[in-house]
Amino acid sequence: MWRPSYISEQAHRLTEPVARVIAKTGITPNALTLLGFLLNVGVAWVLSTGHFLLGGFLVLIVGALDLLDGALARVTARGTRFGSLLDSTMDRYSEAVLLFGLLWFYAWQQHTLEVMLLFATIVGSMLVSYVRARAEGLGLDCHVGIMRRTVRICILALGLIINQVTIILWILAVLTNLTAAHRLFYVWRRTRKG
Repeated sequence: MWRPSYISEQAHRLTEPVARVIAKTGITPNALTLLGFLLNVGVAWVLSTGHFLLGGFLVLIVGALDLLDGALARVTARGTRFGSLLDSTMDRYSEAVLLFGLLWFYAWQQHTLEVMLLFATIVGSMLVSYVRARAEGLGLDCHVGIMRRTVRICILALGLIINQVTIILWILAVLTNLTAAHRLFYVWRRTRKG
């Protein structure tokens, strides 16, 4: 049965063997994290020029690379608390820079609707992660909601590849903010119980 974590679980299962190969090169998980961010900056540039089909495939490829740093840390037992923080931070920057690349394109084309949807998506995406992080800071597990980062990246890539960006932006704008609200409500209910 499908559940929100299914895509993430399958991605992690598939990245472990690749991470074992990468481990033989000596590259560190933190270096891979930074490389992933730099590649996302390049993908954002592709999106800002309106090359959505190419950008969609690159979003998927670089998104898969973004999953490898955590897998590399696990298979090499080189995971650190700082590495975990760096990974989470660079994931936020990577997602924001991709969406900013699209925002730049639509702003340049003077497409106000898409600019507004991208703004709402950026806010929603950041809040999904922020509410979870704050909940965990309070000692609560908060993995509820359907719009995890892996799902958001897959949906964005799909919209770019099939050239239905506006529809996908509506979906992302609405569902990211609903997921953030769902997580907030979930934490409120958990904290009310004592």
